Amino acid sequence: MTVNFALLAMDQIVNHMSKIRSMFGGQTFLPMTIRMPGGGGSQLGAQHSQSLETYFMHCPGMYVLYPSTPADAKGLLKNAIRNNNPVVFLEHELLYNCKGEVPDDPDYLVPIGKADVKRVGEQVTIVAYARMTILALQAAEQLAGEGISCEVVDLRSLVPLDEEAILESVRKTGRAVVVEECWRTCGLGGEISSRIYESCFDILKAPVKRVSGLDVPMPYSRMIEKICIPQTESIRQAVLDVMSGSY
Repeated sequence: MTVNFALLAMDQIVNHMSKIRSMFGGQTFLPMTIRMPGGGGSQLGAQHSQSLETYFMHCPGMYVLYPSTPADAKGLLKNAIRNNNPVVFLEHELLYNCKGEVPDDPDYLVPIGKADVKRVGEQVTIVAYARMTILALQAAEQLAGEGISCEVVDLRSLVPLDEEAILESVRKTGRAVVVEECWRTCGLGGEISSRIYESCFDILKAPVKRVSGLDVPMPYSRMIEKICIPQTESIRQAVLDVMSGSY
């Protein structure tokens, strides 16, 4: 039903699903796709509002996908089902009401392991995925009215991660804001920031800024819940901080 219940099946997912192909020397395949909605913002409390993508990313042997648009969801899901490797396919619960154009082509596929530049910009790169991509696009639209040009890179595929797409954008803009809904500690944002520093340190015009969920169990109160999850305004402010050098 949701990614939260996958915690009860972590032995099967981590010790069996992800490892079988490797343990048999590639002689067998496991074309298995697990669809799981997740994320916070629905006022469902601490046990049913978690973003657990980094749990699965930490375990080699399976793909981890997390789309932000209807078209990407269709193309990635079809590709996942046709793939011979195990796939964890995550869907943010608050994106189920989103609408968008979806290709009719029955063979329409979105490549696994390829990020997508959802908005072209020149001054700062915003790296995001899932619902945070939608909020990043909203923030970028607001910032455009303030004279700041943002490039929004939607990861779509978390494993494999399209590192080159991230670095190519950062090399162009010289600045980066990494947005994630999951907890900051050991979050994906730290991994992406590290890779940016390793490859782009000499050309960065400002330190990489991270925007993430707070390191707390998700509260039930809707007002406090919003404080614990990145919002459009927090992404906008992070970009302003990067542009002004204010930390």
